[in-house]
Amino acid sequence: MMNSSSKVAIITGAGTGVGNRTALALIGEGYSVVLAGRRAELLEATAVEAGPRFSQALVVPTDVTDPDSVRNLFARTKEVFGRVDILFNNAGISAPPISLEDLTYDQWKSVVDVNLTGVFLCTQEAFRLMKSQEPRGGRIINNGSVSAYVPRPNSAPYTATKHAVTGLTRSASLDGRQYNIACGQIDIGNADTAMAEVFKTGVLQANGTISPEPTMDTDNVARAVLYMASLPLDTNVQFMTVMATKMPFIGRG
Repeated sequence: MMNSSSKVAIITGAGTGVGNRTALALIGEGYSVVLAGRRAELLEATAVEAGPRFSQALVVPTDVTDPDSVRNLFARTKEVFGRVDILFNNAGISAPPISLEDLTYDQWKSVVDVNLTGVFLCTQEAFRLMKSQEPRGGRIINNGSVSAYVPRPNSAPYTATKHAVTGLTRSASLDGRQYNIACGQIDIGNADTAMAEVFKTGVLQANGTISPEPTMDTDNVARAVLYMASLPLDTNVQFMTVMATKMPFIGRG
């Protein structure tokens, strides 16, 4: 077991985008970070980006849709670090932006499996470990979306799962109280990741037009997650919206 006085964080989807930047931000502040995701090579690349702090990163390839894989993630974390203080449920995907009636069952199910079932499975294992460790407790941060409030056109699977994540956040926040487990949600709008590249050239708006949208530096999201993670367990950011200032969210539709 690594002997570390730092807090221990698990980040799903840690190989790219928000997960990558948040992992590096936490490592930079002294956290030991477990990098979880499907593609080992991207997780290894994130660890290498940590530079001299490479030893603070543990790569655990994980499929959040697979209960056995998720159990292994938490077992490996406990084996190496002895506990988990922070879970950032960040892994997520979207379906093609096509008409609702043209979506296949498999397209629907793949989004539900990653965005909702994956969050539930990781939250469940976090509860099991956090309530049994000493000192007891920890913090779960869910990556929601501005789509948890207002949808984009042709986004039914993504929007439905992000609304559901909000319900899971609220339930976990309530159910975690007795175990000193805090749960909050960060709702992100137009972080400059690979997923948002299309926003720069133009995306369908609620009025039927195609328009480009502003994006924001993903490091701003990482700093927000770092703030949420840094709070004592008697304090919680229940919901936080971090968005590109001029994106069409307020007034969308």
